[in-house]
Amino acid sequence: MTALKPVSEWRDVYDFLDQVRMRPGMFVRGGSLLELQAMLYGYRVATEVHGPKAMTDFDHQGPFAEWLWPRLGHNYASSLGWAVEITKAAEASGRAGIDLFFDLLSEFKAERSPEAR
Repeated sequence: MTALKPVSEWRDVYDFLDQVRMRPGMFVRGGSLLELQAMLYGYRVATEVHGPKAMTDFDHQGPFAEWLWPRLGHNYASSLGWAVEITKAAEASGRAGIDLFFDLLSEFKAERSPEAR
């Protein structure tokens, strides 16, 4: 895992998420995935407005969500979105939603890395 870095050193949304993973309570009120999802949506909007447009992977039905549905046992996309569905899965297993999110994010990133291809 990376060290804590100032915002000026973040390169992309994944650098932001690395910081959240290390200190979720500092970034996400109550560890709420809905809050995190809203922040990621805000990130995407800001890049569209101020450029350059960045791919975040975390849109409601974006690459992360498409990858996620089969892992959560869904045959199709959930209209509730990835934050709600991960929270529900975490609650069912007695885990914190944010912890499950970061475990799933690690899998997602590993499968998409050049070394995994």
